[in-house]
Amino acid sequence: MVEVEVTDDKVTVNVLGMDRLLALREQVTVDVADITEIAIAEVDLRPPWVRAPGTFFPGVIAAGTYRGRHRKEFWDTRFGGRAIRIDLAGPGYTRIVVDVADPDAALEELTTAVAA
Repeated sequence: MVEVEVTDDKVTVNVLGMDRLLALREQVTVDVADITEIAIAEVDLRPPWVRAPGTFFPGVIAAGTYRGRHRKEFWDTRFGGRAIRIDLAGPGYTRIVVDVADPDAALEELTTAVAA
């Protein structure tokens, strides 16, 4: 599980609890201007194949950084339907998929930040 914080021009995804060990990261920070799309993550969405570093157990958990063809993604989800997907343009990550306590509230907060 993660906590999403929105400041003036940055979005910080803070990884909580044991997921820090599984994802091998404490946080990911991106510019609000780099966000191209925000949505509830599709249930059948899966990370790219190359995991570096992180943890993956099929259908159970994906936590960490994943790379694919022209993609670099950060995942922290247990595939339980509570994940949001943040698509990005710009340097660094191209997508973030994370579980949050309240997906609708996180989606609304991020949409408001992007619109501002």
